[in-house]
Amino acid sequence: MIVGKVVGSVVATRKNENLLGNKFMIIEPLDDMGNGRLVAIDNVGAGIGEMVLVALGSAARIGCKMESSPVDAAIVGIVDHSIGLNG
Repeated sequence: MIVGKVVGSVVATRKNENLLGNKFMIIEPLDDMGNGRLVAIDNVGAGIGEMVLVALGSAARIGCKMESSPVDAAIVGIVDHSIGLNG
């Protein structure tokens, strides 16, 4: 799991049928959390500028109850308060 900031959104009018109705957000991981931006499915209603928790890999699919979907990153929480994090 990583912590990152939502920096944008992605609109895809054509996508896998298992992804219909879902929102996609662009995440900028904190400096020591990742190697670059990623796109994550958002089932918690995160907004641009918010710090979020992102599950990766199979944990992302399980966390958003989409086990048979092509999901590799999912926002699973919005950070209200943190201690010792940059950003």
